Amino acid sequence: MAKLTYKIVEHDGGWAYKVGETFSETFPTHEDALRAAEIASAEQQVAGTTDGIQYEDADGKWHDELADGRDRPQTEVSD
Repeated sequence: MAKLTYKIVEHDGGWAYKVGETFSETFPTHEDALRAAEIASAEQQVAGTTDGIQYEDADGKWHDELADGRDRPQTEVSD
């Protein structure tokens, strides 16, 4: 499994963290964005419950899967 990197970036007149191509909300300071990224990164690694999920892929096709709540990605914060 690939590692998710939470990268701190300037965004929309402030600071945000970015994972892949997705930005977080905008924070007023670099420190606020860094703190939020550290929290989000830690929460991403917490195991949950196994549950059914539905999602739409890039081609507009819907999928039903069983998501193992113990299958959590490795994360890091890049400042």
